[in-house]
Amino acid sequence: MAAGFDPSGRLLDVFTNAGTSSFTAFLSRVAPEMLPGRRPLPPGMAADLAPHATTIVAISASGGVVMAGDRRATMGNLIAQRDIEKVHPADAYSLVGIAGTAGIGIELMRLFQVELEHYEKIEGAMLSLDGKANRLASMIRGNLGAAMQGLAVIPLFAGFDLAAADPARAGRIFSFDVTGGPYEETGYDAIGSGSLFAKSALKKRFRTGLSIDDATRLAVEALYDAADDDTATGGPDLTRRIYPVVMTATAEGTRRLTDAETAAIAEGVVSGRMENPGG
Repeated sequence: MAAGFDPSGRLLDVFTNAGTSSFTAFLSRVAPEMLPGRRPLPPGMAADLAPHATTIVAISASGGVVMAGDRRATMGNLIAQRDIEKVHPADAYSLVGIAGTAGIGIELMRLFQVELEHYEKIEGAMLSLDGKANRLASMIRGNLGAAMQGLAVIPLFAGFDLAAADPARAGRIFSFDVTGGPYEETGYDAIGSGSLFAKSALKKRFRTGLSIDDATRLAVEALYDAADDDTATGGPDLTRRIYPVVMTATAEGTRRLTDAETAAIAEGVVSGRMENPGG
């Protein structure tokens, strides 16, 4: 008999009467083995056995927020994938980027998307931006056991706060630690192996009130600087035409820049560095 069905082929009541606005809580009751942090792992460290996603940056701008991520995934000293996508829309007004164990990170991100959609369907309203950050923090906390064995995932969350008093300052950024602790960042933040170099670049260039276009250019430049010093971060690949994933969240919703738009920005950054390698 298929799981979740009675002999008549009908779904069990638990599937038609969820009883909770949290999809993660529902899944932990119905099929806990499907949650990333609930799977049994063999003893020992496993960090080198799976591809790792690297650098993500987020910048608050006038009227929203920008998030960008490089495209490289590494496994030890090898490039596991050149075109992985680490930045995604969490819902209509927020973005999530992942760094750490790529497979678990992608699964966690998709689960977070379902979590927010499930809440809206059950409650008939959207979670506040703080509520979304707290839900993501709880999900990260559930992966703590795997993180202690080297399979850690650290996301970066950002979005447009519909409840903000000043729409021009509605772009907000949240970072997390491996135990799920959420922290609101001011202005900008970066995660992943190249984050030290990306944040150093942003520290010199960021200013309050950047336009979305200026913040987008700055995000791509910060990723370029990270790739310049961190082998796990991939810079713009002009030969293969692989460029960073860049997304924005504004009052109009989330938007991913087209390949042509990202290519123009990335090629402009590379051209500028030909004349001034230090930026």
